[in-house]
Amino acid sequence: MLKVGLTGAIASGKTTVARMFAACGAHVIYADNIAHELMQPGQPAYEQVVRAFGRSILKPDHTIHRQKLADLAFGTPEHPSRRVQELNAIVHPAVVQLQDDWMAAVGRREPNAVAMVEAALMIEAGAHTRFDRLVVVTCPFETQLRRWMSRTNTDEATARQELERRMAAQLPEEEKVKLADFVLDNSGDEASTEAQVREVYAQLRQLAART
Repeated sequence: MLKVGLTGAIASGKTTVARMFAACGAHVIYADNIAHELMQPGQPAYEQVVRAFGRSILKPDHTIHRQKLADLAFGTPEHPSRRVQELNAIVHPAVVQLQDDWMAAVGRREPNAVAMVEAALMIEAGAHTRFDRLVVVTCPFETQLRRWMSRTNTDEATARQELERRMAAQLPEEEKVKLADFVLDNSGDEASTEAQVREVYAQLRQLAART
């Protein structure tokens, strides 16, 4: 089985690219979805996050308000200090364990599979070294901005501020590209990205067949 990490900057289109790989036949799991589940009430990470960041991050139904947690993790203009490393230290080990269990299960079912994990802060957390190959998705900042505006339904100024705030906690794109085995340019139309995905997946399949 070939273990593949998929990452890139915020709003670069990682999730869309991951879905394209899944359509080609890759087994795909999303680290953000895992983290979200781990921070539900009753889960160990939930209790740790609430103890660390306080009950002010909770909604009336006691679930975690993700935007309030993001404000504390990535900082705000009023409170610029960032605690994203503290948050990652709580959640990351459990996320990695679930990823490993999932990849092991995929490998048992399909020994020559391509198992792909999509995660935003994969390199920042040092998790990229756990994979056989690394795919990095890139696009210009203005494209990220348009996508973030659409995703969050916010105006340009608000979206720009939020993007810059979150990107300050990430490695610059050029540093991620240096570590990549494959780079996907997601600045064009969907057909262009799909063509790149198919080309890369063909190479990943060849590598998986030799594992």
